[in-house]
Amino acid sequence: MPAWQLLLDVVGLALLCVLLYALALVVRRRALARHGGTFELSYRARSAKAGRGWLLGMGRYSGERLEWFRIFSVAPRPKRVWDRRDLELAGRREPEGGEELSLYADHVVVSLDTPSGPLELAMSPDSLMGFQSWLEAMPPGTRGVRPGDAPGLF
Repeated sequence: MPAWQLLLDVVGLALLCVLLYALALVVRRRALARHGGTFELSYRARSAKAGRGWLLGMGRYSGERLEWFRIFSVAPRPKRVWDRRDLELAGRREPEGGEELSLYADHVVVSLDTPSGPLELAMSPDSLMGFQSWLEAMPPGTRGVRPGDAPGLF
């Protein structure tokens, strides 16, 4: 077989792989949205350098948990999960410097306090309103209380 035919086969195979990957991303996104609305949610995995460490993704509320999925992953399970009882809103700010290029357009950065330390998420103002409502809708007296810690509460 001539070299140009082999090269053409390799290019065709590569294009097929890219097409299958794109199709898998679309199917995954639709499957995730079917079990509850998803929204654009970025997560700051590393905060050592200012403006860096942001990972694009999508969030989904699942009962008492906020699930975070990487945007370009085909994994059906969330990469990160936060329990509502462990999240406390600490503030919000506009993206600064390089963050404006790293995040979705018009997103705001939300700072949260968690038992494992500070956490930063970025979302649209509309999603932030829903997030605040979700946090405030927590039953009274349950912040910081885990099931099994206090008898009679759960």
